[in-house]
Amino acid sequence: MSARGRGEAAPGSRRFLLVRGGLAIALALLGLVLVPAAPARAAACGLPDTQPLWIDYAEGAVKFRDELFGQPGIIAATSGTSVPQELRALGAQTVYWELKLGSLVGTTRKPADPSTMNAVADRELAKAVAATGCETPLIALNELNGPGTTTPWTQSNATYRANVLALVERLAARGAHPYLLVPGKPYTDGDAAAWWQAVGGNADVVPEVYFNARTLMKQGRVVASRRMRQAFRAALQPYLQIGFPAGKLGLVLGFQSGLGTGGREGLQPTSAWLEFVKLNTLAAKQVASEIHVATVWSWGWGTFSAASADPDKPTAACVYLWARAGGPSLCDAPATAGPDLDPSLTEAQIDLPDGVRCSLGQADLAEASLERLTLVTGDPDVAYTILFGRLVLGADGVPDEQRVLAAERAIVAGRFGGKRSAYLAALWQAKATVAIARGAISDELQRAALEANLRVPPPTDSQLLDFYRAYPDVLVRPVEAYPAPPWLGGQPRGLALAASAPPVVFRLPAKVTTAVPNGSGTYDVTALEEPLPLSAVPFPTARDAIRNALASFARADRLDRVLLARQKSALNRTVCVGDDLPAIGTVSLLDYLPFLALEP
Repeated sequence: MSARGRGEAAPGSRRFLLVRGGLAIALALLGLVLVPAAPARAAACGLPDTQPLWIDYAEGAVKFRDELFGQPGIIAATSGTSVPQELRALGAQTVYWELKLGSLVGTTRKPADPSTMNAVADRELAKAVAATGCETPLIALNELNGPGTTTPWTQSNATYRANVLALVERLAARGAHPYLLVPGKPYTDGDAAAWWQAVGGNADVVPEVYFNARTLMKQGRVVASRRMRQAFRAALQPYLQIGFPAGKLGLVLGFQSGLGTGGREGLQPTSAWLEFVKLNTLAAKQVASEIHVATVWSWGWGTFSAASADPDKPTAACVYLWARAGGPSLCDAPATAGPDLDPSLTEAQIDLPDGVRCSLGQADLAEASLERLTLVTGDPDVAYTILFGRLVLGADGVPDEQRVLAAERAIVAGRFGGKRSAYLAALWQAKATVAIARGAISDELQRAALEANLRVPPPTDSQLLDFYRAYPDVLVRPVEAYPAPPWLGGQPRGLALAASAPPVVFRLPAKVTTAVPNGSGTYDVTALEEPLPLSAVPFPTARDAIRNALASFARADRLDRVLLARQKSALNRTVCVGDDLPAIGTVSLLDYLPFLALEP
């Protein structure tokens, strides 16, 4: 968070004309030898030996600090001497907060004299010791300028970076524990990685991750929570990729109120703002637990100007404390906020039973099902998409067991000559089980039921004629069928077209009634003549058959669009482990188990 103008916003990084050898200048100024980042040190100054430490900005600008942050269980970040003494007297613990790092090391354009850094660090340590009453204090350094500046650095930027490194190195050498707060994504490629690693050998690095609450909350609780978790992970990833231990990292949460600073950004009503505070805190808590970061800091409680004034700050801080504690031990937010607060601490959270990969409403996607289906598809992502599609289809209900078993019997009768042993052998060959097969059959029954109710525009005369001319060799055959099948347009007698009718219809002996399996039983089909190519039938005679086929194609296309839209919408209500969501798609298990296809 920026100290410029004593406002609340985080500064953006600037780019400068680059001079080669910038990092070399920085290292030469220090006589530095790079070493791997050290593991996090044990807690100091009587602070809890737990991870993460939750640390809250509570200087004089925080008007309600004594009421909320002056209690056991709070670690308050302050400067000066009177405020931290008051907070400690009320039961809190304190660390030192340096609001203006630039006052110590200068800026990227106007760095301080490198020869003064040891003296500057010693004075800073003395102030921190006086403020905290601890000889080895934790010191927050707010904040690094230009973390995203690419290398090679300009000479002034290289000197600035050398100053920062010299400061944290001196503080660490004298027993302090510096925390470098970083706004924005760092540049860690090339030579810059060495600078970050050197910093990590002497200080924790704490990315600031702020959100526009007004924009985010429009997306709903599940999506807002997911995007915050993803943003926290993304902010930590650049450091983890260059070897930082998780125990040398942290996060800063922003609960600012001024416009253009990240945070509330004018979000109304109060209930929406409190919901964001809760979800933001829970998202940080989740990611901190996953990655095992050392600290989580809160910022935004201070009032520095009229723009940052907000009467809801005390209530928001209470909600933050309640959400992070998982209950009222630090503040009873439900009692304080009343009806403005939804008291659920589990909605939109990754709070899944063991063995569950995703949850959509009351339906779960089990890890075991995913592992088993992956044996069939050979690709876990494809299996994931299939099972998610099933989860979404299931929202309309599933076919009853008797319908599935009837369809299975029809498949055994029609494709395996009634031999169940042959059917089971085909499943075994495909690495599928009977349960997987019945799941695929259930999927197809649901798709067929949904498709049958879709309405599509009738094909035009020109489309019918275009098909007739484009596919002269497709087979047609006059047939009778009972009950009237969809591939005859719902009529008991007509011209079957190979593009839409079951292939077996074109292999039947003429003038013999044969049972043709479908999804729930059989059609009694009598082929009236031998098959002919479409070109052998006059267009007026073939018109209805072509119309039925084109309508069938249109319904299938629309079904795909409907399913994709449903899946896309369902993702906004789906919670998955690690926020690892499935790709949406209309892939079917029939691509891997084609013998389970239900004849139309």
